[in-house]
Order: sequence, then C-alpha cells, then structure tokens
Amino acid sequence: MSSIDRKAFRDISYGLYIITTKHGEVINGQLANTVFQVTSNPQRLAVCLNKKNYTCELVEKSKRFGVSVLADTADMKFIGLWGFRSGREINKFDNVDYKEGEFVPLVTSNSMSCFESEVIEHIDIDTHMMFVGEVINAEHIRNDNPLTYALYHARKGREPETAPTYNPETGSVGSGKGGDKMKKYVCNICGYVYDPEKGDPDQDVKPGTPFDEIPEDWVCPLCGAPKDDFSPQD
Repeated sequence: MSSIDRKAFRDISYGLYIITTKHGEVINGQLANTVFQVTSNPQRLAVCLNKKNYTCELVEKSKRFGVSVLADTADMKFIGLWGFRSGREINKFDNVDYKEGEFVPLVTSNSMSCFESEVIEHIDIDTHMMFVGEVINAEHIRNDNPLTYALYHARKGREPETAPTYNPETGSVGSGKGGDKMKKYVCNICGYVYDPEKGDPDQDVKPGTPFDEIPEDWVCPLCGAPKDDFSPQD
C-alpha cells in the first residue's frame, strides 16, 4: 500500500525568489520558491505560480516575467510583503528598490541577481501554471548567500496556501494550546501567531508583553500587517 510522508517534501532543495511582471501600466510581483533553469543553450528558466495569484494572471497576459534571487539579508517583513499581501490591494513596489527592465520591473532590494524572460510555453498543472521563459537579460547584483527555503523555515516562516509546497499540517496557524496564560493573537493575513510569552524582540517588544500593550504602530513580523489585522486565537 502506498503512503505519503509530507516531511519528505521538505528534503527537496528550494530557494526564494520574487517573480515580477507588467501588463499595460499594472505592475505586480509575488514570492515563489519554484524557479529553475531548464536549458543552458538557449538559456531558459521555468517558474510555477498558483492560478489564484494576481501575478499569474498578469504573466499569462503579458507573456513576460522577471526573477529576483533573494539573499539571506531579506527579513521576514520584506518576505511577507511579497508572500502574503495581494497586489490587488496594495502596491508592493512602494518603498522597495527596483529598476525598470526592458519589459518588467526587477526588484533589487535584498537581491543577488535578477533575470528577465519572455514566455515561450506555459503548462497547466491543475492549481498552478508553469511558465517557461527564454532569458533576455540577466544581471549579477552582488555577492551574498542565497536565502534558502530551509533557512526561511528556520526563521519560523510559513508558506501561503497558494504555494506549491503548502502543507496544511504545518502551514496553518497554531493549535492555541496554552492553558490560562496570556492570550495569543493571530494575524488575519498570514497566520502568524503573536505569543505574549515570547514577545517580538526584533521590534523591541519584550517577552511577557500582552497584545493590548504592544505599540499601535507595531506590525506583523511576517507579513507587515498592522495590529488591527490581528484577532484573538480561539
């Protein structure tokens, strides 16, 4: 009898990338972990995007996409912007360094390299669409260490439900166990759980700080959502 151990999928190596595109005057981008080179001559890349994502819709229309290879200097707030916020609601390029490629914007913030490709083929894979693109521009921006998916998870990062690697056993919010201790709060955007016992030292919120006492300008460390976007955990 066959069986599937979801932990086995975590042994497959991935990086983290920002996929960008432009259709008309609309620009957008998203986080992705499925990017790979498929041929060296001609030089071609493939990306896999969820059909629900705005970026996928725009790539289908524009037939072009950009890829920025993220360095491990990218913090969780930056990652959350591209991975958990929708371009239908916000302009993700505000306050982010990027440059105009020949056809699409290319994110340079926290990036090691960037590529620009023209779609030559797309493959419908149920929930996702795979785009194969011929590289028309490529630039190495700086030497650094790439942000791997393993490192992202070591930082307690989660994958959104639209990611190819989404695991409902680990991608959802916590169980809420904690007895009568201070109440935890859940980000309505990405599922991050604020635990008062741990606080958020990276944003100067000390362990033991109740959610109500967090400064009003505090944001979700994972996706950058404001405090108003949190709800008490059941």
